Amino acid sequence: MGWLQVHQVIFSLVDIILLVLAAGTANWVIKRVLVRGLHKMMRSAAVGQAIARSRVVSRSANIIPALIIAVGIVWIPNLPEALVTVVRNVAHGFIVLTAGLAIAAALDIVNDVWQQRPDAHRRPIKGYVQVVKIVIYIIATILVIATLMDRSPVILLSGIGAMAAVLMLIFQDTLLSLVASVQISSNDIIRVGDWIEVPQLNADGFVIDIALHTVKVQNWDKTITTIPTKRFITDSFKNWRGMFESGGRRIKRSIFIDQNSIHFLTPEELEHLQQFNLLGDYLKKKQEELDEWNRALGEKGRKPLNTRRITNIGTFRAYVEQYLKNHPHVHQEMLMVVRQQNLSAEGIPLEIWCFTNTTVFVQYEAIQSDIFDHLLAIMPEFGLRVFQSPSGADFQALRPLTEAS
Repeated sequence: MGWLQVHQVIFSLVDIILLVLAAGTANWVIKRVLVRGLHKMMRSAAVGQAIARSRVVSRSANIIPALIIAVGIVWIPNLPEALVTVVRNVAHGFIVLTAGLAIAAALDIVNDVWQQRPDAHRRPIKGYVQVVKIVIYIIATILVIATLMDRSPVILLSGIGAMAAVLMLIFQDTLLSLVASVQISSNDIIRVGDWIEVPQLNADGFVIDIALHTVKVQNWDKTITTIPTKRFITDSFKNWRGMFESGGRRIKRSIFIDQNSIHFLTPEELEHLQQFNLLGDYLKKKQEELDEWNRALGEKGRKPLNTRRITNIGTFRAYVEQYLKNHPHVHQEMLMVVRQQNLSAEGIPLEIWCFTNTTVFVQYEAIQSDIFDHLLAIMPEFGLRVFQSPSGADFQALRPLTEAS
């Protein structure tokens, strides 16, 4: 009797070893031959490359060895029933887990293929894919637990109904992020590649990723700011996409003119300014308008204090308008305004409002600088000065005069 039991144990061990070898051999054949062969065949296609990166095939291949163990363990004689049940349930649980991971990897393929579309940045689906993956993970977890416990999943699901309030608290951020992702996508609030500013979060740069829970922004200093997706629904932010789509970027700057340099133009100054190509028509029409006005005054028009005369600041403003209208890098179909603003202690602000015909940052800054370089340099021709607060050098220049007096 003892001899028979020993042989039964040996036979069982041999069967177990053969079963493990069969599972291992199947795993080796599938991964080394079939999976590698499929990857080589699919490398040329974009979809094939996405499949290779996601490892969906290799994860699916793990199902076969586990299935061999689950089926083969039942056929090994003389094993305790409890051991057979545990091994079978663990193998089934592993199959369910592997299938869940393979489905999640397949969803990554869908996302990768979608991102290769030319309009993918307008309608990112990464958030939706992550939601589906969370659902798959939850279902897989329930099935794995039910399989290990050898119970029906319905029993676990009935218990989850009583835990709904707890689950709502646990997945509160996920639910809010899902709602935010739907609103962002449906309302086209942000896209990958948009330049956004979120001052309260110190974010200023381009959107590089939109996920379920977070949006990544690469700032101008190349740092990465991660923003919760729901903040784009609850907080205000600036999106510069409209500027890029319009084809023009606004220049809005002021030159502060010293009030003491403003005066009526003398005949000599008028003669000098008439040599400017951009001012010829303006000065002619302006002089005709003023002459007609002054003639209507009759005898009172003989006194200069009663007449209208051309000012240097008005002529300069007209020059700036003509300069912008003839500038090759200023967008002529967009708003263009040169206006005076309220007087201040810093002088008279002359605001220039126009748009460049490019949105490229470096080119925009170069055009803006060139415009103001020219205007600042040409101002003395009109008898105008830029206002500047006195510095230490100015007070030093006054010191010899003070000592002499």
